[in-house]
Amino acid sequence: MQKIIVSLELHDDRCKQKAMRSVSGISGVDSVSIDIKDKKLTVIGDVDAILIVKKLRRHCHTTIVSIGSAKEPEKKKEEPKKEEPKKIEYAYTYGAYNPHIPTHYYDPTYYYV
Repeated sequence: MQKIIVSLELHDDRCKQKAMRSVSGISGVDSVSIDIKDKKLTVIGDVDAILIVKKLRRHCHTTIVSIGSAKEPEKKKEEPKKEEPKKIEYAYTYGAYNPHIPTHYYDPTYYYV
C-alpha cells in the first residue's frame, strides 16, 4: 500500500471531475481524495506514481509531492504529567488585615515524609 500525494493545477470543477475519473479507473487504486484549497490529490493503493502522473497530465499540469506508506507511524505514548505539590491555605483569615500576604503556602515537610 502506498500513499501518493500529487499537486494539480485545477481550473474548475470539470477539470477536477476529469482528474478523479481518470485516477479512479486505474487498477489497484483503493481510495482517491482531493483537496481543492491546497490543490492536492491523494491516492492510496498499489499503483505506480508515474502511471498516475501520466494519466493526470492529459487534463492539467501535475507534479509529485510525496510518496510514502499508507499507514501512519504509531505515536509515542505521552509521559504522565507531574502532579503539582499540594497547596495549604493558611492566610485567608489574615487577608483583611494585610492584603499583600500570599494566599497559598507550600508545606516543605510534605516532600520529606
